[in-house]
Amino acid sequence: MGLLIEQLPRQSTKFRTVPIDLLHAKLGSTSLKETITEAQHFLGIAPISANPAPRRTLKSPAASNTSRMVFARKLYAAGGPVLGTLAAAYLHQRGIARFGPALRYHPRVYFRDADTGRDLPSYAPALLAKITDNQGNITGCARTYLDPNTGRIANLSSPKRILGQLHGNAVRFWSASDSADLIVGEGLENTLSVGTTLPDFNLASCLTATHLGLFIPASDIKRIWIARDNDAAGERAANTLSAKLGSSSIECRRLVPKLGDFNEDLLAFGKDRLRNALLAAMKG
Repeated sequence: MGLLIEQLPRQSTKFRTVPIDLLHAKLGSTSLKETITEAQHFLGIAPISANPAPRRTLKSPAASNTSRMVFARKLYAAGGPVLGTLAAAYLHQRGIARFGPALRYHPRVYFRDADTGRDLPSYAPALLAKITDNQGNITGCARTYLDPNTGRIANLSSPKRILGQLHGNAVRFWSASDSADLIVGEGLENTLSVGTTLPDFNLASCLTATHLGLFIPASDIKRIWIARDNDAAGERAANTLSAKLGSSSIECRRLVPKLGDFNEDLLAFGKDRLRNALLAAMKG
């Protein structure tokens, strides 16, 4: 039996327990503290606030950027574990089985949309993704709004939104191994599709093609695999990142899907065929 975390719920004499060793293995946490934090969210120990941050008038772009990062950290902290939620159902629909502490879920996230009117705030469930720098500091939070009835991406004019600072940073997923190799991808689903087939690799999702080209790797990375989309924007991003790292000691290699992106490949060809194709490309 592994380490357990316990809570005595209100108005109940029964304890609820979460096996920390199993949760640690499932989430791929980098530390016991991170796993315990996830368990606390699962048990309802950590408070969750669904209230939107108040709007403020700021005097400078620097102050505005700092404020957005603060709001992003609060939003991510308000989320709970993904397992067993609408967010998990959404990822499973996309064939994705690689989760991690960088992902959280909130059932009621504030948004404004052109379809609802500027002065009519609304709420929707959302998959939250933690954006960090190379030191692990949270610089932003990516939101994927979901349809509560279908579990698919919400029918909004902009269902995927980023709060905070993404330039040079990424959403990161660590494997159990300490490797100097890193797979860097564009969209979250694209990157996690590669990670689903190659669970032993560390991942970094830059969320957009533009920010893939702007990515700043950590100093201990020796080789980067650029998992770009199969389009002109993906090619430009891969060229930009490769050129930027050309004078460094980091080796850059490219992974290109057969279809539009690696999530399309995963759904069309299956996990095993995609894994074999990726491994063959890495050996080539």
